[in-house]
Amino acid sequence: MVEIKTPEQILKMREAGLIVAEAHKACREAVAPGITTGELNAIAAKVIESHGATSNFLGYHGFTGVICASVNDEVVHGIPGDRVLAEGDIISIDCGAIVDGWHGDAAITLFVGEGHAPELHQLSQVTEDSMWAGIAAVKKNNRLSDISRAIETYIRRQPLPPRGKYGIIEDFGGHGIGSAMHMDPHLLNYVDRKRGRGLKLVPGFCIAIEPMVSLGTPKTHTLADEWTVKTNDGTWAAHWEHSIALTEEGPLVLTAFDGGRAKLAELGITAAPDPLG
Repeated sequence: MVEIKTPEQILKMREAGLIVAEAHKACREAVAPGITTGELNAIAAKVIESHGATSNFLGYHGFTGVICASVNDEVVHGIPGDRVLAEGDIISIDCGAIVDGWHGDAAITLFVGEGHAPELHQLSQVTEDSMWAGIAAVKKNNRLSDISRAIETYIRRQPLPPRGKYGIIEDFGGHGIGSAMHMDPHLLNYVDRKRGRGLKLVPGFCIAIEPMVSLGTPKTHTLADEWTVKTNDGTWAAHWEHSIALTEEGPLVLTAFDGGRAKLAELGITAAPDPLG
């Protein structure tokens, strides 16, 4: 069953989404060589608590952090702890919050220090831009597969990096979000014709769009900690995510400070009015 939200419920999800954006902002400002992933976790936890929200990551199937901190060839679900970030690392920080039972969820990829290879900057940019291509496809009467197609098409049309290729991670994708963090439907970041076109998008539909892309294989494996997911070939990966609500007036990016207005305008899309003004 796909949960369709009322405007009042979307407003609560917007509140949760803005707290996630604040947590990411604080982590972005703190990321530097020498900081640990556990310290970043504490920073995000303080932001969430200070806004009167709760974490939807902490305790989720036993997960011990309020962020997932995935470094270099780690794609998703890295457990924050005593790992020290070094000059030249990249880190994907996935974070979520709950307000009055309604969820927000988003991820960003950050660069630690300077001197990163151009293909790493390109990898992150392509991944982020493919997310926005998917968000632009969140339109009334589109189908779920239209989002997948927009993400995959954008990635496939980009020039290949100087070394390697772009592998669209196959084992993980986006998901419905609302009264729970992970809900139906599952959203692939590529088109699988065996799955058909998928459900029709209607106002009240909410989805977390999160492409994960590597500089090599689309294949991954999970470490012995039963959480951390790495690429099979050791190539580095980027991960970007926003939670989006489809309203009668168009898409609202719940986890972006401006509701997605500026970026969607570049794509010729008018974002829905922000219910919080």
